[in-house]
Amino acid sequence: MRLSPRTDLPAAVGRPAYDRTAQAAGIVHIGIGAFHRAHQAVYTDDAMGAGDRDWGIVGVSLRSGDVAAQLNPQDGLYTVSTRSAGGSELRLIGAVQKVLVAADDPQAVIDAIAAPATHIVSFTVTEKGYLRRADGSLDLAAATELSSLYRFVGAALAVRKAAGLSGLTLLSCDNLANNGSVLRRLMREYLGSQHPDLVDWFDSECRCPATMIDRIVPATTDADRAAVEATLGARDEGAVVTEGFSQWVIEDDFAGPRPRWEAVSAELVTDVAPYETAKLRMLNGAHSALAYIGLGGGHEFVHQAIADPAIRPAIERLMRNEAAPTIDAAPGQDLGAYADALLDRFANPALHHRLAQIAMDGSQKIPQRWLETLAWHQARGHRCPSLEAAIAAWIAFLRGDHPIDDPLADRLREAAAGPDAIERLFGDGGLITSDWRPA
Repeated sequence: MRLSPRTDLPAAVGRPAYDRTAQAAGIVHIGIGAFHRAHQAVYTDDAMGAGDRDWGIVGVSLRSGDVAAQLNPQDGLYTVSTRSAGGSELRLIGAVQKVLVAADDPQAVIDAIAAPATHIVSFTVTEKGYLRRADGSLDLAAATELSSLYRFVGAALAVRKAAGLSGLTLLSCDNLANNGSVLRRLMREYLGSQHPDLVDWFDSECRCPATMIDRIVPATTDADRAAVEATLGARDEGAVVTEGFSQWVIEDDFAGPRPRWEAVSAELVTDVAPYETAKLRMLNGAHSALAYIGLGGGHEFVHQAIADPAIRPAIERLMRNEAAPTIDAAPGQDLGAYADALLDRFANPALHHRLAQIAMDGSQKIPQRWLETLAWHQARGHRCPSLEAAIAAWIAFLRGDHPIDDPLADRLREAAAGPDAIERLFGDGGLITSDWRPA
């Protein structure tokens, strides 16, 4: 039996503290994978539980119908399992109302974004979903394809402007440096090419706040679903598993109404940059280093790699000695305590976070996770032994006989094959563009 609104939940399972049937959808979320369901959707569920209204979420999958097949038969319901060494807690999330598949019904996606009740369009499409060229500009050819987020948002903005409706807040929740300004710039490039009459309206009526998101969300396994089913007495195909820690820092710059996320532990600030930089360089940078070094050391999970005495000191040095000095911390932001917390989180044995999952899309992640730190130190005549070891491990990974899940997979494998791999990857004219150059 599948999870549904009629499922008789055990008393120990948390549930929405509001009437789901009375909520309009105020958010369209593009890229409704496990991370969104364990992070932004939970904050929104909490906000409605605290009294906010009409912030239901319409999820959008740009290509795959997998999440729609998981959630739509369950009326959008799913569970979040929060796991720690001390045990697990299970709660039901009601914020998601339905999931649209853009490849199947593109007009439905445009209609949802253009709906008068919609005020926010949010995104977790990963770094590669923003369709940036190596120089940071928009790949216009890719942006005009059916699966492009720009195509749907641009078409819906045209409808809203023509109907005299308000603009939208476009909320990037991806691990991009300056994600709000990047999204604004790329969206303007797209509109300038495809909807030039919208550019001035977009500038005056829409906002793209910066955000920093932080929660570890491993891919859900069949064993995870079986454990949830044993507790619920019903099958939840949309179940997600996560850690207890969660952080969301948002620039307070919205085009219109928004949920009171700050009432449920999100942080609304004037400048996200210090938090974002710390997360990218300390958490994400260490995660990617753990992935490649750990896989090279024969490990499968993060908690195994960080427990390896041959690996942990390098990861700690990366955080404290290499990444932290490059960050202009905000008042009250304790980077030493942040490193302590990260090491504890990585060591959580109840959270089976696969290194192979983190290793995906390295070409899209490494510039902001590693190379900005390396460039900062290089400008000051310093070396970064841990990050240099991580680069060596990435090159060894690219030389392996396993599949590489990366949009540049074939070119990366070719560049990494020879003795001049460093230059072909990072030198002048290399595949990876950054301010850092190998010594």
